[in-house]
Amino acid sequence: MRYVISGAAGFIGSHICDRLISSGHQVLAFDNLITGHRENIAHLLKNSRFEFREQDVCEAFEIAGSVDRVFHLASLASPVDYLEHPIETLESGSTATRNMLEIALRHNARFLLTSTSECYGDPLEHPQRETYWGNVNPVGLRSCYDESKRYAEALTMAYHRVHGVKTNIARIFNTYGPRMALNDGRVVPAFIDQALRGVNLTVFGDGSQTRSFCYVSDMVEGLLRLSECDEIYPVNLGNPTELTILGFAELIRKRFDDAVGIDFLPLPSDDPKVRRPDITKARTILGWEPRVPLDEGLTQTIDSFKTRVAPVTTLAWTAAESSPDRVR
Repeated sequence: MRYVISGAAGFIGSHICDRLISSGHQVLAFDNLITGHRENIAHLLKNSRFEFREQDVCEAFEIAGSVDRVFHLASLASPVDYLEHPIETLESGSTATRNMLEIALRHNARFLLTSTSECYGDPLEHPQRETYWGNVNPVGLRSCYDESKRYAEALTMAYHRVHGVKTNIARIFNTYGPRMALNDGRVVPAFIDQALRGVNLTVFGDGSQTRSFCYVSDMVEGLLRLSECDEIYPVNLGNPTELTILGFAELIRKRFDDAVGIDFLPLPSDDPKVRRPDITKARTILGWEPRVPLDEGLTQTIDSFKTRVAPVTTLAWTAAESSPDRVR
């Protein structure tokens, strides 16, 4: 099949491209590289089934030939990025979503929107089910991202109801793995980057807030399964295993033989206090749940970060840190 993917040079987008190309599909990839990185897809550029266009999908465009699937991943998903570019973030959820939906409509292609657990805001329901409508501050600092995704979901449903476009909506919870940006602002790259540089881990608040972590290969599998089913309403994709941020910080410290400490800073505005997906729906309709243990995923992620971070101090990192026995 032929896939059209926005945000293809981003973290999750590039891994989806890898998976599709390895499965024999064709991929037409779009990214304006505001947060994506060409190196994430550099290994695919010489593949005859992969075509990359450096383009902002907020601008109208045409595609020649047939299209089977349209995946809209373009988004400024990290706090660092969407706080710096709030207008572009809102445009990626509004104008860009409509442009991608128009491509799906014109080509009679199935459309997949990657939405977010941030639609639930600072939730009053725990764990979060797809039927929960959320607790979002529409005028807070994070609203540019939260509301862009909520609008994108509404627009996707409108195209389904008005034009009959076959649509899917994935609500993605915290995902991690190789190719995350070092300055992403999210907890996994932040802690690993700090530990590799030999500086203290930064924990906001008292660290009692919770997150759940899904390895990127599991997320890609969930997204591809969702894109082949007829479920039109949102589906949570994430890992239901919940950790406190302080507990996760201690886990990272142990990976580095406690060579770094922890600095506590004030909690950012509207930071969710809990985050854990109820994935009953994904288990039921997709037969999907995460398979990669956190220890294994962290080993792969740390190994990839080690090639990109220049340490400030010499850390006590031994071969045992990444050995199978240590991981399991």
